[in-house]
Amino acid sequence: MYLPTAGTTKCACKVKLTMKLDNIDKNLLNIIQSEFPLSREPFAQLGKELGIRDKETIQRVAKLKDAGIIRMIGPVFNPQLLGYQTTLVAMQVQTELLDETARIMATHPMVSHCYLREHKFNFWFTLALPVEDDMDDKVLKLGNILKADATVNLPAIKMFKIGAYFGLGIAKKQESKKGHIPTSSRGKSPNFSSTDRRVINELQQDLPLTLHPFNFMSTSLSMDINDFLDTCATLIKRKIMRRYSASVNHNSIGFTANAMTCWRVPPDLVEPAGKKIAAFPDVSHCYQRRTGELWPYNLFAMIHADTREKCQALARQVSQEAGLDPGNSIILFSTKEIKKTRVRYLV
Repeated sequence: MYLPTAGTTKCACKVKLTMKLDNIDKNLLNIIQSEFPLSREPFAQLGKELGIRDKETIQRVAKLKDAGIIRMIGPVFNPQLLGYQTTLVAMQVQTELLDETARIMATHPMVSHCYLREHKFNFWFTLALPVEDDMDDKVLKLGNILKADATVNLPAIKMFKIGAYFGLGIAKKQESKKGHIPTSSRGKSPNFSSTDRRVINELQQDLPLTLHPFNFMSTSLSMDINDFLDTCATLIKRKIMRRYSASVNHNSIGFTANAMTCWRVPPDLVEPAGKKIAAFPDVSHCYQRRTGELWPYNLFAMIHADTREKCQALARQVSQEAGLDPGNSIILFSTKEIKKTRVRYLV
């Protein structure tokens, strides 16, 4: 297990970004959030759809990256099918320790998301570990290392929706990825060929902004480009790779109010409520999670809007339409982004 140590690394905290987006920029962002073409000339393919030349497409993507709007372009893998387990961790960290804790966790290679939130449990992050590890034990040890007053491990039991998509009101909104993570899938040995493994490991990098970006990857593996791309397509077909897409900084495009909303739901209502919540376009993630003595809420959803008031109104609407008692819910607004990236899963 990675054991964090104190350091001086600056955390990737939220910044206010200003870049005027025209309709082409908005269409581009809408398209590549959902799916970036896995083809020999992806920028030419995008340019054709947008009505611009391939070089202009690259220039626009480069400007969006320089402005911090596009974080990266790369694969989103199903960690369970790569031999990893994931969880959500909540910690109660004393105010005077928050900066140091944030610096430490910003460097943890198996932490993808890390936020400060308005609650007694003020420090939240997602953690991935190999399936053979004892997650409860590792989380407890991590809490001790970070000197947290309390630590709660909240692994997912069911996934009703995953896939943040922040539509900009120009192109037709794409459907977010939904699905159920069966607990039985955890612990199974991945059935990968040596080619699968090589491509999976190579693909997990930020896409080069060139006319033939995947040539760099195939060449580094001494593979024919067509074989490389065929393997990528197979990984998607087998649901090992959920998608290949751009990760967008939602704060920079106006979604500055982000709230993790949690409900206490009777077991027989979790499934129907989760499906109804997942249908809301303003909800990016929806999970049933394990409860504990310190955390009684079992249904989670991330709600995004441009103001706190809209987030709160959406939470009330979600509760009403899902048939849930808002009195048995809690809204935790994110106050600071410490880290948001995609974990590199080596296989």
